[in-house]
Amino acid sequence: MEEKKFVQLKKDEYGVKEFIKKELGKGKMSSIKIEYTPIGEKIIITTNKPGFVIGRKGERITELTTVLKKKFNLENPHIEIQEIEKPEFDAQSMADEIAMALERFGSLRFKVIAYRTLERIVKAGALGVEIRLSGKLPGERARVWRFAYGYLKKAGDAARIVSRAEAKANLISGTVGIKVAILPPNVKIHDQIHITPELVGELKRNKEEIEISKEKKKEKRT
Repeated sequence: MEEKKFVQLKKDEYGVKEFIKKELGKGKMSSIKIEYTPIGEKIIITTNKPGFVIGRKGERITELTTVLKKKFNLENPHIEIQEIEKPEFDAQSMADEIAMALERFGSLRFKVIAYRTLERIVKAGALGVEIRLSGKLPGERARVWRFAYGYLKKAGDAARIVSRAEAKANLISGTVGIKVAILPPNVKIHDQIHITPELVGELKRNKEEIEISKEKKKEKRT
């Protein structure tokens, strides 16, 4: 019984998320998170365009709240907006922007679109970026194009710090899949070493201690 309730809960959550995505449109939000509190459901929408999501005097929020109550039988939904300060480090925002640019300008300019997006992310300070486009770009045969820069973790626990997202662009020639992975500059990488004056000084002291220890051993032998 508990398993059925859990499955139904996840189905309802998926329906709510898909409805909000459709209502807001592509490129208007990055992620949606639903939390359950004693006073109702808290729906957290992460976006780089909070003004659009909120609407004039909160009209769009009010409309979404009303529909969520009626259509999905939510008791007391509360929509909270989280603004993305640096959309260049949010993979979903960048993937959606690429998708919208491809739909607007067509597949003939896919390299320009991909390189400009890559350059924008790199200039913002990202440690690593990977953009993958798969489909007929252009041509009769589908293939995968890869645009990358810097350092990315692809396996292990460290791979979790990489922001990853997917999007789709619907073109005349067919659907183009878009995958974006970004390693932001503010993350901690366990195997990364920063050379600082303090570290250099410590290495020198260790070297001197080792040399002194060797000299003492030689004196004891003699």
